[in-house]
Amino acid sequence: MHDISENPRIEADVIVVGAGFAGITAARELKQAGKTVALLEARPRLGGRSLSRPIGEGKVVELGCEFNGQPDSISARTGRSVGIGSHKVYDRGHRLIDDGGRISRWKGMAPKVSPATLVDFGQAALRIERMRREVPQDAPWQAPHAARWDRETMYSWTRRNLRTRGGRALMGLMIEAGMAAAPADVSLLHVLNYANGTGGFRAMTTVTGGVLENRFDGGSHGLALRLAESVADETYVGAAVRRIRHAGDKVTVTGDGFEAVGGRVVMAVPVPLADRIDYDPPLPAYRDQLSQRMTMGSAIKYLALYDEPFWRADGLTGMVISPTSPVRATIDSCPPDGTPGVLTAFVTGPPARELAQLSAGGRRAVVLGELARYFGPRAGRPYELIEQNWMAEPYTRGCYHAYAPPGLYTEYGPALREPVGRIHWAGAESVPHEFGSMSGAIYSGRRAATEIVALDTGERPEHLLPTAPLKAKGGN
Repeated sequence: MHDISENPRIEADVIVVGAGFAGITAARELKQAGKTVALLEARPRLGGRSLSRPIGEGKVVELGCEFNGQPDSISARTGRSVGIGSHKVYDRGHRLIDDGGRISRWKGMAPKVSPATLVDFGQAALRIERMRREVPQDAPWQAPHAARWDRETMYSWTRRNLRTRGGRALMGLMIEAGMAAAPADVSLLHVLNYANGTGGFRAMTTVTGGVLENRFDGGSHGLALRLAESVADETYVGAAVRRIRHAGDKVTVTGDGFEAVGGRVVMAVPVPLADRIDYDPPLPAYRDQLSQRMTMGSAIKYLALYDEPFWRADGLTGMVISPTSPVRATIDSCPPDGTPGVLTAFVTGPPARELAQLSAGGRRAVVLGELARYFGPRAGRPYELIEQNWMAEPYTRGCYHAYAPPGLYTEYGPALREPVGRIHWAGAESVPHEFGSMSGAIYSGRRAATEIVALDTGERPEHLLPTAPLKAKGGN
């Protein structure tokens, strides 16, 4: 790995911008296909939205993307291919639900709320399950009812299809906790497409049988670094791209103090950030209008560290869900051996934007107060509280991923992945399988590499793409 300041001019067949999972994967696959590559990363580190922090004794906590879902997910299979396994998230005991300040224990699929709320939410969830099966992951805008579903927000659909206040609150919680976006901001079609990528609507926020079931041994950042080993000599950090000139058979990528020249470029950064780069000539209006409309989610992640996971002795899993608290959800994030005790608190959607306006001390007081309310006074006294505000990250500007507002898919969807001349698009939001996830990013990097190899050789290396998308698990 090199610092770009020591390499002011680079030439390669393909320039890859962004060294998250998408960019690393694209660079790896292109190199294996015989291309020379240059992988440019603005940060001083690799991994993008993956960031693990050491806490001693070889253990880490996850400040960024964390869960790899089921064993057949793309990211889990990728991890195994390079010798990185997974471990299950702790899920034994009772979960908690904060229902307007009243905290109740529950087990099984359904939280402890009123029967009317459960019936109301259950019928709506089943309806979403039926609808999402009509949405092709590769092209959600081709769904039979795409135009109608894409005109509607998740908020308006919820108002029409759920009759109880509790049912509507639970549905809103699913969107804010699972997608870090307000229901009023998200297209119904986007929710259906996203649910396809998680293996089912309920799987979005489910541990056992859902996307939260497994974590990588040693952290997701360890997987990113392992994948990047094969392109270490072609990787340049501190390379913030400002301008891309594309004409004829050449692409020139420039930033402060450097220039990289290649035959093609892969843009492996979030869609909203790709729009902040100057293109010469300008991108077609179709692609530019798309970038202007897609928005990053709002998320602040907190990790509270304790000497031991005391909630387990009280018969709790560590999971809390709340449609009213700024801490929309918590989960047990302990290392596999259970020490130290780690609770992760997720502040997402509108509450994240509100909390971000407070001072650091004010934010800390709010989060610790909510943890103490959920788990007792001991939870309010961790020996360390780590905050990761992804909205403030200059080369991310939000998490968990970008989302599609009404009209984006049906009006601009194909532009998410269609090349513009010699510019190719990758990233977790570029309509891959398992949208918005590590798996989606890896898939998109393979897809971009496949496009380039096919265009340059006339052959399509199908082995780069996964043979089977994620399937829904029983009950989801």
